[in-house]
Amino acid sequence: MFRFLVQRLLGAALILFVVFTVTFFLFFAMPDDPARLSCGKTCTPETLALIRRDLGLDESVPMQYRHYIVGVFAGRDFGASHCSAPCLGYSFVNHEPVLDTLLDRFPATLSLALGASVIFLGVGIMIGMLAALRRGTWLDKSTMALSLIGASVTIQFLGVIARYVLVDQLRWLPKPEYLPFTGDPGGWTGGLLLPWLTLACVQAAVYARLTRASMIDALGEDHVRTVRAKGLTSRQVYLKHAWRGAITPVVTVYGIELGVLLGGAVVTETTFNIPGIGKLAVNAVANSDLPMITGVVLIAATAMVLANVAVDAVYAVIDPRVRV
Repeated sequence: MFRFLVQRLLGAALILFVVFTVTFFLFFAMPDDPARLSCGKTCTPETLALIRRDLGLDESVPMQYRHYIVGVFAGRDFGASHCSAPCLGYSFVNHEPVLDTLLDRFPATLSLALGASVIFLGVGIMIGMLAALRRGTWLDKSTMALSLIGASVTIQFLGVIARYVLVDQLRWLPKPEYLPFTGDPGGWTGGLLLPWLTLACVQAAVYARLTRASMIDALGEDHVRTVRAKGLTSRQVYLKHAWRGAITPVVTVYGIELGVLLGGAVVTETTFNIPGIGKLAVNAVANSDLPMITGVVLIAATAMVLANVAVDAVYAVIDPRVRV
């Protein structure tokens, strides 16, 4: 198991190195003037000259790449400002290191991702299993019809309608906002409840359909039919044997989904004005803040890669054949 995880971590490190390299050439080596994209919308000639000097744009591309990699992991000086290790660059729009801004926004994104995950995983898996066990009945057909509707609804549409009805009109839920958990756990829960439910409503529909399909396939496997023929109860067959084979596709999709959410739930955070990484990415694009965009890309890639490593580890626990 340890060797398996080490191999996956080494592979993840290689992937991240490739992502960092591609990001550099995409954002710094290819544009005609990266300094103007790093300066924001309002730039003076003096500011542009200062940024070109601080970023070393007058040097060769290999030297720029060296400064970029060193700056990511060891920090570098940007004029009067110093970016300690690691820093992921310096935002000349916000006038602060990119990593400091990302760390300030990450708790909101983490809170949104984990809270919604608990809801849509629990609800989606439960509905999918019930539909598979009652295949062909009215329960199966009705839940799958509702799941299809839920999967077809966009978050920005459902979020606006839900806020108008549940918050503004009926006042059943508090106003969506982010409050730090350590300062006010009750306010943290209440402020994120509507974003959680909205995101979970869409995602639970996907997991319900996926769980149903996987469970039906698992119930048709030879080993499941064998243990059923040996006289095991339906509860033992479903939960001990069929479920273990059906969970693998769900883990795969959830690993990808969690990586995407931790990299920034752009639509959900923008809809409910949650100050997370997704909302930060939208603002960075609107303000032409190239260093911040680069930092968001690197954080999102890191979250995705680490989430896939975690999925591989769960695979190894569920199915020992994966380790071979």
